[in-house]
Amino acid sequence: VLRVYRWAVQIAAESDVDPDLTGAAALLHDIVNTPKESSERSLASEKSAQQSSSHLERSGYDAQEQSTIIEAIRTCSWSRGLDATNDVGAVLQDADRLDAIGAIGIMRSMACAQAMRSRGTEGVFYDPVDPFGKEREELNDTRYAIDHFSKKLLKLTATMNTDAAKQEAKRRHRFMLQFLFELAQEI
Repeated sequence: VLRVYRWAVQIAAESDVDPDLTGAAALLHDIVNTPKESSERSLASEKSAQQSSSHLERSGYDAQEQSTIIEAIRTCSWSRGLDATNDVGAVLQDADRLDAIGAIGIMRSMACAQAMRSRGTEGVFYDPVDPFGKEREELNDTRYAIDHFSKKLLKLTATMNTDAAKQEAKRRHRFMLQFLFELAQEI
């Protein structure tokens, strides 16, 4: 959350968007943590948006500010598939998606695979027969961590809203491609 917060505030400042509202949205965007393999994963941003209201009110945000922040949180999730409906939401999406790619994104992906495995999912890092899913009918990122690259991570760069995020996303995208190249060499 703190990495997303730092990016959100930086991108907001560079994009002429209120950094205070964007920062508040970033701090609360994952207040409800829904595991990746949960059938309710796509509802996580909606649940976080609902839980945010009381925190925002106690923190002194007026009704309009609360509405802006809550809407940004509601639409930020990749799983939900919604476009941002305000500038704060656009920046929050970018900051959240930047955190999912690059070196941190690779570490998060592998940590997520291990966490899912500890909760009973029969996941591994990659399919030993078809590591990059070229011959399988469907990618399965709850079973094979590396499938998450093709299912989501490599698509995020194209979804960035702001110029600042687009530049950083391109750099991180190149790094992920290099990682996949190195992985293929080692396998």
